Amino acid sequence: MQQYLDLIRHVLEQGTRKTDRTGTGTLSVFGYQMRFNLAEGFPLVTTKRVPFRLVVSELLWFIAGETNIRPLVEQNNHIWDDWPYARYKQSGAYQGETMEEFAEKIRADEDFAAAWGDLGPIYGKQWRSWRTADGRTVDQLARVVEQIRTNPDSRRLLVVAYNPGEVEEMALPPCHSLFQFNVADGKLSCQLYQRSGDIFLGVPFNIASYALLTHMIAQVTGLTPGEFIHTLGDAHIYLNHLEQCRLQLTRQPYPLPTLRLNPAVRSLFAFSPQDIELVGYQSHPAIKGEVSV
Repeated sequence: MQQYLDLIRHVLEQGTRKTDRTGTGTLSVFGYQMRFNLAEGFPLVTTKRVPFRLVVSELLWFIAGETNIRPLVEQNNHIWDDWPYARYKQSGAYQGETMEEFAEKIRADEDFAAAWGDLGPIYGKQWRSWRTADGRTVDQLARVVEQIRTNPDSRRLLVVAYNPGEVEEMALPPCHSLFQFNVADGKLSCQLYQRSGDIFLGVPFNIASYALLTHMIAQVTGLTPGEFIHTLGDAHIYLNHLEQCRLQLTRQPYPLPTLRLNPAVRSLFAFSPQDIELVGYQSHPAIKGEVSV
């Protein structure tokens, strides 16, 4: 994962100090691209521990079209808890619960989850049920899989998450805004455009998630995984993550692990966590960092 370390080094050396909506402040560069040949191994960062099970459960949640955190909480995945909890704390319903107590109420109480666990029309909604001007919905993800099968030379193999008409209703406007596929020589490649990338916390997840999605779609369309290309708009390190990023630069990357998918799964919408296995993942210890909300 030298590509990821090169990104860290570039932003530390060339980044501009900027303010941001969270009040934390960042070092930021505008416009950066990484390329990962998926034949060389699965691109999961090794200079810190990245919990792959969280990557898997989040991606399957997106694919299912979900927007409420309850299915994630039930799988002990809490990476989206901060945003609904912040909204709950500002409401008249808040009774002093910690975020852990809030998450437990989301898990245990369906009505509470319906009231406070929804994130608005974020990724899953846009991928699976984009609302058109005339009131119809478009399943972008199903459509792009079918287009890859039937018209692989198309230049329109893309899914868009940033819906300007609904962005104000979202807990967090989509950071990974659109992704496009390309088929060449029997290989499926994916390019992601990410308008905003939190390099320490978010970007390792984003790399792994879209590499996994590329593998999954390649399998169900009878193709071989090619490249994952990650294009970033505002690539930034929060000022309270500088030391964590510098620590990673002192660590020698380990060889990349291998991804194994259950070959019997032939529909993108039929994958379960049990069908996805990471083999040979070796990493340095985890590094903690605060989420800026």
